[in-house]
Amino acid sequence: MQTVQHSEQTLKTALISKNPTLVSQYEKLDAGERRLLNKAFKPDNDLFGPITLHSESDWIISHPEVPQDFEQFFSDPSRKAPSPEKRSVYIQCIGSLGNTRIISEEYIKWLKGYCEAFFYGLTVKLLEPVPVSVTRCSFRINDNTHNLQIHAGHILRFLKKKKPRDAFCIVGVTMIDLYPRDSWNFVFGQASLTDGVGIFSFARYGSDFYSSRYEGRVNKPQRVSSSDYSIFDNYYIPEVTSVLLLRSCKTLTHEIGHIFGLRHCQWLACLMQGSNHLEEADRRPLNLCPICLRKLQCAVGFSIIERYQALVRWIDDETVHTPGVSTEHSREHDVNLPKPVEAFKEWKEWIIKCLAVVQK
Repeated sequence: MQTVQHSEQTLKTALISKNPTLVSQYEKLDAGERRLLNKAFKPDNDLFGPITLHSESDWIISHPEVPQDFEQFFSDPSRKAPSPEKRSVYIQCIGSLGNTRIISEEYIKWLKGYCEAFFYGLTVKLLEPVPVSVTRCSFRINDNTHNLQIHAGHILRFLKKKKPRDAFCIVGVTMIDLYPRDSWNFVFGQASLTDGVGIFSFARYGSDFYSSRYEGRVNKPQRVSSSDYSIFDNYYIPEVTSVLLLRSCKTLTHEIGHIFGLRHCQWLACLMQGSNHLEEADRRPLNLCPICLRKLQCAVGFSIIERYQALVRWIDDETVHTPGVSTEHSREHDVNLPKPVEAFKEWKEWIIKCLAVVQK
C-alpha cells in the first residue's frame, strides 16, 4: 500500500489559491468554516487523511488525470451552477429498487432525503418510476458476469428528453448493471456535465449480484420492439441492507458531484476519488475533502454547519412512516419501514467532530 502525499503548501494553494480575488473570497467565509477547511493542510489533523493506493488497478494509477484545484474549478468556463430558476435535482427510477413496491418506493425516498442533505439548499424531486422498456435502450448479457446490462448512453439520451425546465440536473437510478460502450466491461455510473444528466447503477452492490445468470438469453446487443424487454420481467433485486444503502448514496452523490463540475479528487481521501472496482469504492469515504467541499459550497451556497446538521438528521431519522395505502396493498405495506443506517454511524461520529471544529 502507498499513499498520495502532498506538501502543506500545495494543499493550501489547492484550497485557497494564490489569486488575490479568490483569497479575498476565502477570507470572507465564516471563521469556523475556515477553521475546518484549513484542516486540509494541517499535518496533525485527524479528519482528512491522504489517499491510499492498494494496487495497480486503482483509479489514480490506471487513469492518470490532471488534479483540479479550487481555482481551476472556479474558472472553468464549461462549469454549470444552479440558478434561481434551476435549483432542482430530479431523480428518475428505472425499474424497481426493491423486491416489493413499498420497498422500492421507500428506498428512492431515502436517496432523495440523503441528496437533499448532501446538496443542502437545493430541492430534490422524484419522478414517476419507469420500466426499462420506456427508455428504448440497448441491452446485453455481460461476458464475464453473465448478467443483464443496459446501455448507459441510451439512458442519458432518454433522461435528457425528460429534463424539466426547473431542473439543474436529472439523474436516473437503477438496480440493473450498466455498460457505456461495447468495448467496456461495466460502469457504476455515467454523467454529462454539459447536459446535466446522469445514470447510476447499484446492481453490483448487492451480495448476490454474481449469482444471477442470464447467459444464452440474449445473443447480441439489440433494441427492436417493446416485447424484447420481457427479459427484465421479475428481474432479480438485491436485498435492501445498510451497506447497499450506503454504497448507493456514495455513487449517487459522487456522480451528481461531477455534474456540478467537480472532477476526480487527487488531493485527500474524498468521496470524489475515482474507483475502478468495488473494493476501491468501499474505501472512499462518504465525505468531501475540504478542497472539494469548498467547490460544492461555491456552487450551491450552503452553510457548512447547516449542511452537516442536515446529514446528521437524515442518519438519526431511522424510521419512515408509510402513508396510507390502497386496500389492495394494505396487508403487505401497512407498516413502518425502518431505514437501515447502521453503516452510517461511523460517518455520523465524524460529522460531529467536524461540527465541533466549526462551532468551537
